[in-house]
Amino acid sequence: MDHDHPSKHRIITLLNSLKEASKNLQTKTNPFTFLFKPDSKTAIEALLDLESKATIIFSSHPNLHNLSHSLTTLKTLIQNLQKSKPHGLKSILQRQIIAYKISQASSSLESEIQIYLDRVIIINLVKSLQEEQNEEEQLQAIIEFQQRLSKGFDLEFQDLILRAKVFTLLETTLIERFNSKRVREESAMAISDLVKFNKNVFVGLVLMGPTVKALISMASECSIKVLCLLVGFIRSPLVDEIYSNGEIPSIVGFLLSRDLCVCVAGLDCVLEVGYIGRREVIEAMMGQNLVKILMDLQRRESCVFDGCVSRFAIQLEVGEGLSSEEKSEAKLEMLRLVKEASRSDAEFASVSAEILWGSSP
Repeated sequence: MDHDHPSKHRIITLLNSLKEASKNLQTKTNPFTFLFKPDSKTAIEALLDLESKATIIFSSHPNLHNLSHSLTTLKTLIQNLQKSKPHGLKSILQRQIIAYKISQASSSLESEIQIYLDRVIIINLVKSLQEEQNEEEQLQAIIEFQQRLSKGFDLEFQDLILRAKVFTLLETTLIERFNSKRVREESAMAISDLVKFNKNVFVGLVLMGPTVKALISMASECSIKVLCLLVGFIRSPLVDEIYSNGEIPSIVGFLLSRDLCVCVAGLDCVLEVGYIGRREVIEAMMGQNLVKILMDLQRRESCVFDGCVSRFAIQLEVGEGLSSEEKSEAKLEMLRLVKEASRSDAEFASVSAEILWGSSP
């Protein structure tokens, strides 16, 4: 697709303006007040002004020829409504029919424009990542893709994503260490956005591929946050996968980082895994000296770790991975480990009280 003549930026800006004008026109199409209300007149003027600019550009652009035709049809309908007389039963019925057609044509034009813009987003993303363009171009392409995903599920957009193998491309970008950290992290966030966009399609791809292993090995604040998001989206299947791949020590190991931001993100991840994890997962976490590490964090001057031992205990208590009996056993084990890790009877009494009765307000 050639976007160089006229300039790609000029076309995209014009298309976005036309899409917004079409959307506004749909909400203002009342056959009785359409030509008289100020906001209706404004919507008409905005679209007609854009139409005169767009016709010249679109008519000479092979990929925009259909849009040009749709825009001309919409302009003709508006002109017909403007010419119609607002009196008499026959005229009123004609105005109603034309107004309805304007609303339908506006909706169709908006959809056509969105389809074109979606194709441009996917083409830009694929090109920027496959051709290894400069970092800023890659980041911009990924961010534009994420912004489109954030608008919610769209079947046609999903078809574009699948045909272009976007998930595989983002995953490859994430795992290739020669890519910049920023690009890898943005790719990771885009993967989590895809899972949110449609779990039924993209969860399986996450579980089967190297995404989770790559996120854990990166061990950055961003990669851990994405991992935490994925755990929240996918829940026990992903936690079980992390456990079976022997990655629980790495999850707990985030808490030992000298980077405070990594440590905080790691705590959130540990709490999320604790809420979802089955008995084997919790036992594996405890076996990595988790309680002692949490006790050490709680002693830090930084308030971000206040009550982190009891917070983990609460996650187990209210979580979905353990049975009632297993929850009781886990609490007793935590109390035992807290006693071992305490530096004084007073500290043990304070922390154990928080575990048993909750933290003080």
